[in-house]
Amino acid sequence: MEGVAQFVPLILIFAIMYFLLIRPQQKKMKEHQAMVKALRRGDQVVTQGGIVGKVSKVKDDGELELEIAEGVKVRVIQNTIATVISKTEPAK
Repeated sequence: MEGVAQFVPLILIFAIMYFLLIRPQQKKMKEHQAMVKALRRGDQVVTQGGIVGKVSKVKDDGELELEIAEGVKVRVIQNTIATVISKTEPAK
């Protein structure tokens, strides 16, 4: 019984770390993945590097083409999108 009692604090510390650190991080990661999958042409986005642009093309291989100024387009990886400023209405 004494051997099990020694592991109880360790198990409690792990449980607290799971609920305070690991679980919220997993939830945030799932939300980010859903946001990235929902990107469409015309959405205004901000990259993790701070570049603001409009999505001009969504490619299947995990890339986006952003128009950062008129006639200036850059390719970025979809997962580097930090936030979506404005979304376009879906085509009907």
